[in-house]
Amino acid sequence: MHAGRMMGWKQSVLAGSMALTVSLTVAISSVASAQQSAPAPASSPAARAAVAQTSSPIPVVDVSTVPAPSVAARAWIVLDAVTGQVLASVNPDQKIEPASLTKIMTAYVAFNALKENRLKLEQEANVSQLAWKTRGSRMFIEPRKPVTVDELLKGVIIQSGNDASVALAEAVSGSETAFVAEMNKEAQRIGLTNTNFLNSTGLPDPQHLTTVRDLALLARKMIEDHPDYFKYYQMREFTYNKIKQANRNRLLWADPSVDGMKTGHTDAAGYCLVSTAKRGDRRVISVLVGADSAASRAEESLKLLNWGFQNFDTVKLFDKSHPAVEARVWQGKTEVAKLGTLEPLWVTVPRGRSGDVKPVAKHPEPLMAPLEQGQRVGTLSLMMEDKLLRTTPLDVLESVQQAGFFGRMVDTVKMWLQ
Repeated sequence: MHAGRMMGWKQSVLAGSMALTVSLTVAISSVASAQQSAPAPASSPAARAAVAQTSSPIPVVDVSTVPAPSVAARAWIVLDAVTGQVLASVNPDQKIEPASLTKIMTAYVAFNALKENRLKLEQEANVSQLAWKTRGSRMFIEPRKPVTVDELLKGVIIQSGNDASVALAEAVSGSETAFVAEMNKEAQRIGLTNTNFLNSTGLPDPQHLTTVRDLALLARKMIEDHPDYFKYYQMREFTYNKIKQANRNRLLWADPSVDGMKTGHTDAAGYCLVSTAKRGDRRVISVLVGADSAASRAEESLKLLNWGFQNFDTVKLFDKSHPAVEARVWQGKTEVAKLGTLEPLWVTVPRGRSGDVKPVAKHPEPLMAPLEQGQRVGTLSLMMEDKLLRTTPLDVLESVQQAGFFGRMVDTVKMWLQ
């Protein structure tokens, strides 16, 4: 009898242990399957970040005691090129004619072709009758007269030649029509949501439209993607066919820190200028349209550049692979996951206020192992005065391996007891 009772007791214990194991296994599976959809607690910083991200980042002037300057133009924007943050703007999304500011995209697409070895600087381009007869500002190319891609680029950027723009478009894509399709494809890829190109020159057309915000994004992409070719924008003059023409960007003479980028003018668009300057580690971009004279567009653009440099700082908040936040991770071999950005994280703030930036992380809760280095797990919002300055992806900086079965069971019990 004693032996029989002992055997029954062992069977009961075994059955209970198996039941507990099954229950814990089911619990682990349930928690793991819920990790992607589980909302953050309402009182957590992640939840506050989620609320902040329902709106777009603010212009930095909104948390500054220094007001935006008064600018004599129809629409304008000024932004920091390192962070992409808008410092201030007026009518940034108003549809406007880009005039010859179009040629920034013309050059961008040509630089893409050079980068991809579809085009060579030294190769000669044909000058079609269509290119030769293009009206407006001219480089003075001629059919059957040799002209290289390098010369056409200078004709587009320095002389603002419409004839050069068409010839360059034909050299890249075979026809201006095909080239314009490539321009619009690049505009979509970059994120120019309010831009539509109908030609490579900027000659007026009711459907050839953009905004100063889109032009600022394009200028920033030009600087980022084609630094080796950006030197064209610093050139003050160019001579072709024995005709010397000066760059219409007067700021190249007025301020040594200015190194680009493009002027434009039509009767409807007024006088326009995309300008950029680099001072120390900072670069500022301004876009201005609808000024009443060439002198005014230069004067007002320099005002915007100076205001941007004088009243704001661009600071490194976190270095490369420096944790922005350490989060509790469950069912891992370690209990803490280091989260941040894989590249240095910069933010533009009113001068002297870098210490007021509050990073707020949003990620799934509970955060479950395994986690791979570089895995995107959420977003990091940079806040000031409860206003969103910028948002960046939140990545895993160091891998977290999944714990063994019993380690996962222990964490599951802890989670259920919370």
